[in-house]
Amino acid sequence: MTSDKPRRIALIDVNNFYVSCERVFNPKLCHQPVVVLSNNDGCAISRSNEAKAMGVAMGAPWFKLQDFVKQQGLIGLSSNYALYADMSNRVMQILSNFSPTQEVYSIDECFLDLSDISKINPSQYAQQIRQKVLRWTGLPVCVGIGMNKTLAKLANHCAKKMPEFNGVCDLNALAPHALQQLLSRIDVGEIWGVGRRLAVRLHELGIHTVWDLRQSEPEYLRALFSVVMEKTVRELNGMMCLELEEIATARKQILSSRSFGHTVNDYDSLAQSITLYMSRAAEKLRAQYSCAGAVYVYIRTSPFKQDMPQYSNGMTIPLAQPSDDTRILVQTALWGLRQIYRPNYAYAKAGVMLSELVDTHRIQHDLFSASTKSKSDALMMMLDRINQKLGRESIKLASEGFLRPWKMKQANKSKGYTTDWDGTLCVG
Repeated sequence: MTSDKPRRIALIDVNNFYVSCERVFNPKLCHQPVVVLSNNDGCAISRSNEAKAMGVAMGAPWFKLQDFVKQQGLIGLSSNYALYADMSNRVMQILSNFSPTQEVYSIDECFLDLSDISKINPSQYAQQIRQKVLRWTGLPVCVGIGMNKTLAKLANHCAKKMPEFNGVCDLNALAPHALQQLLSRIDVGEIWGVGRRLAVRLHELGIHTVWDLRQSEPEYLRALFSVVMEKTVRELNGMMCLELEEIATARKQILSSRSFGHTVNDYDSLAQSITLYMSRAAEKLRAQYSCAGAVYVYIRTSPFKQDMPQYSNGMTIPLAQPSDDTRILVQTALWGLRQIYRPNYAYAKAGVMLSELVDTHRIQHDLFSASTKSKSDALMMMLDRINQKLGRESIKLASEGFLRPWKMKQANKSKGYTTDWDGTLCVG
């Protein structure tokens, strides 16, 4: 891991992101065992350190955690995705000021290239990042620094799990013997992209730790696994195989689906849900300047209720002309729904998917659609602007409905502290 001018890639990750967002606006949750639950209050998808210490597993069903609730005071909160997205945007905006090169990797993680920032010690600079994010948003973050993205990820793991690093781990700053000792303590399954399944196979080959994998032959592992494993080994040895992506790659498919809070039996309720899901998918489609060439719609009953009649079906409908118009996409999805709907079933989930996505500016329109395309674009642009300014669903299609008995269960959802005027905290 030596070089004349080593790269310095930092990974900044918000600790227990969803739980931390809730604690910012409800300090009573601090130092309490807290979990945030998935859709319909199903499973634990974010856990406080206190909940982890209690033995609450990631993905544990909420109904199986009731003993923790009664005996140890575990608190369960419904997901508030609008709040989390807004807090994420604030964090990423702050982090963008620390480097000209930023890759937003997920809702709570981003990479920064610190290679050209040479006037300050990297660890001290990382502590400044932590302090500013905490001061401006109330969210705790850890920072890992390495020669590439794989090592930065690994360093972030150390910063989180090992208190001696005080939230910042710079692998570039470690002496060779210290680095060997550190990597020999970490199981190979903790490496980005390896995980538990591949770790089992690596253990069978005698590769148990990160140091073991670093010492392996990349070509040999490529033959046994894939080119991804080869790149991982090379990055563990200091090579840069994965550059930062400053511009997010457009998605090739857009899926929008939800399980219902209550089972649905009638067509109208299904049509309302399909309209809602397609409207949100179309909004994402326009945000990445794409049009869809095909629409997929599906419905299904609950596979967990075997005592009830089972039915599942879906269909793909190709479009004559790729479109990003919510009205056309919803109309197509509802046509598909009518074909697959069967009465007398208790439906538990529905969804839509947009596929065959193409760049908006590369569509060759036919003679008859070109004249209406400009009007459609203007209408969709105005629709998005109003909903961005006044709040989602301020304007929507009538088929989306107003009463939603099928909506998700969110028995303990916090307010929209930063996204809804009614949820704004009042200090008096």
